[in-house]
Amino acid sequence: MSYLTESLKIEILMMIGYGDRARTQCEVVRLFRETHPDLPPLNQGTISKIEAQYREMGHVRKVPNKRQAVVDDDTKLNLLLALEENPITPVRQLARDSNLNHKTVLKILKYEKKRPYKMQAVQELLEDDPDRRVEFCDLLMTCIDQNQLSLKWIVFSDEATFTSYGYVIAKIVVTGLKRTPIG
Repeated sequence: MSYLTESLKIEILMMIGYGDRARTQCEVVRLFRETHPDLPPLNQGTISKIEAQYREMGHVRKVPNKRQAVVDDDTKLNLLLALEENPITPVRQLARDSNLNHKTVLKILKYEKKRPYKMQAVQELLEDDPDRRVEFCDLLMTCIDQNQLSLKWIVFSDEATFTSYGYVIAKIVVTGLKRTPIG
């Protein structure tokens, strides 16, 4: 229905007619198809919606979305100032502080070409990390030399799970028939 201009909708209303000269929706679908063979065919639901809109509102212009929030400029300015003061504020917190829906805040940020801050946990490197890496490599080489492990059975990835307690769970997948725990 998005291809229907205001003039096409008026033409559909004229095809419907009025009073004892009114056509059924089925007849209007057929007449529209004959009149405009280059356009996609209409269905009876579309005709019903156009007719209902005209009866209810008295026009066939495009109606703005009712759910679209109207936010005044002061609220937008306060939102952007709060974001400037603390750029790592979560979007939901900004929404609560400004009494807006978080999706509305996201739309405002997108319109202003701002991106929401997303917290990313990173692993801290400690002093003994190089020693532990060398130790792991030595253990891995020992297992390979003793034929307890083959590199074909290991899939290395850069994925890791960070917990809120400070533990890091590295994901190493061992496949194959022999599964020997490492470490």
